[in-house]
Amino acid sequence: MHPGDVLRVGATGLRTRPLRAWLSALGIAIGIAAMIAVVGISSSSRAELDRQLAALGTNLLTVSPGTSMMSGEVGVLPYEAVSMIGRITPVTQVAATGVVPDVNVYRSDRIPESQSGGMTVQAAELNLLDTVGAALADGVWLNEATAQYPAVVLGSSAAEQLGVTGAGVDVYIGGQWFSVVGVLEPVALAPELNLTALIGWESAAAYLAFDGHATTVYTRAEDAYVLDVANVLAATADPSAPDEMSVSRPSDALEAQQAVDSAFTGMLLGLGAVALLVGGVGVANTMVISVLERRSEIGLRRSLGATRGQVRVQFLAESLLLSALGGLGGVLIGTVVTVGYASSQGWPAVVPYWASAGGVGATLFIGAVAGLYPAIRASRLSPTEALSTQ
Repeated sequence: MHPGDVLRVGATGLRTRPLRAWLSALGIAIGIAAMIAVVGISSSSRAELDRQLAALGTNLLTVSPGTSMMSGEVGVLPYEAVSMIGRITPVTQVAATGVVPDVNVYRSDRIPESQSGGMTVQAAELNLLDTVGAALADGVWLNEATAQYPAVVLGSSAAEQLGVTGAGVDVYIGGQWFSVVGVLEPVALAPELNLTALIGWESAAAYLAFDGHATTVYTRAEDAYVLDVANVLAATADPSAPDEMSVSRPSDALEAQQAVDSAFTGMLLGLGAVALLVGGVGVANTMVISVLERRSEIGLRRSLGATRGQVRVQFLAESLLLSALGGLGGVLIGTVVTVGYASSQGWPAVVPYWASAGGVGATLFIGAVAGLYPAIRASRLSPTEALSTQ
């Protein structure tokens, strides 16, 4: 038979029993849709991460005091640490923050001191915003004037906990009222700033007895020399005790989180494969029943001269068409789910072509396997045996 004849004959069973065909195809579609959606959402998440890193850069390094292996005490960055790091040739930006110890931030002076909400108060240098790639949700950043007065910029989580939605209100810090001049957007590369109240370096010293020691130094380096800078950063920050310094690359944490998400994606793909297998069993069941119900048709075709091979091809084509219908529907549903979810998260929607092609290919393989036994069984029926059952 010509390919067109094979398709026409193979589609006969689907046209005569549309409800059964749709239900069988639905099983395949659910499995493929699950797999496409999982791959698509994972790829969209990865694309969003790549977009974030492209915007924020992977060249940010941080150095902070670690714990001494000898005494077990937390080290202290020297006063000269920031200026020393700035002398490293490939370093392009340096900014520091310093935790103000035993000082908390409150919305009111009537709140018990023990209810700090986990927020910290830190002194910040004026170029911190540009160095860490942060942005303001409301208000303005500290400047040379406000850094000397009781003014504060709240991290996103700190503002949320305090019930502050924007600039122009006062918060209670260390026994004194500070004016909120700005609220930050969530900081991807420095999430520790999200739960922080940031005040000027001079203001922290004047109003809160800040000792002037930096606790974290944020460093931007030229992309080609990031690893080289990381290797000398601890020794530069504190030449007397480099082993007590902790150096990290914040973008690595984001990529590690993506690796965890990838492992979870693998588990979900396994569940989608199980659903696909169940759909394949449904197709096999449909084809076996179809052979039993159409014995007279098979006998008549055999009586009219159809060969065993032609009968086998007919039922195999029917199984493939049924699976392809479910596969294409699954790809469409999975793509729609991916686009919808990615849009709701503000991500770029990405559905890898290999996932769509692989999904359709998997359904055709499932259809071929599921239809093989019914097709062989149908081809083995003799005309007399098939017609005698009616």
